[in-house]
Amino acid sequence: MKATHNPPTDLQVTPADLLRMAALYLRRHGWHQGTYYPAAVATDTLTSPACAVGAIGMAAAGHRVDHFYSLDCGTQVAFRTAVGVFTTYLDDYEPICTVDDDGYLIDEHTSPYSWNDDPGRTAEQVITALETAADEWDRLHTTGGENR
Repeated sequence: MKATHNPPTDLQVTPADLLRMAALYLRRHGWHQGTYYPAAVATDTLTSPACAVGAIGMAAAGHRVDHFYSLDCGTQVAFRTAVGVFTTYLDDYEPICTVDDDGYLIDEHTSPYSWNDDPGRTAEQVITALETAADEWDRLHTTGGENR
């Protein structure tokens, strides 16, 4: 690209794009359970392992952010939308049915946090779920590669 070339600014990053970027981030930098990022990794480390939601945050913000509410409005909306799409996918295809002692469902929605932190969960399951959630979003929201 020449210095005088102006790249297009009308490209829209979709929730599916962020979910795929999060999956790629986990493949490249590792997966983590319990918190967004391991406490033992310095906060200025650019590519620490992450949980599913932490990886979505890395994809949305482009850097490690320990408190996503501190992001600018547009980035926060993109982050929360992608997490919402992932949560909906988990609700539909990988629900966690937590029932209390009286037989009542405790969580109305599958929490991506508790799903990620399940002791039986693997990195490959998380990566696959992120990619499949992205595919599902595309199936529902695009026609021939174009947003509906």
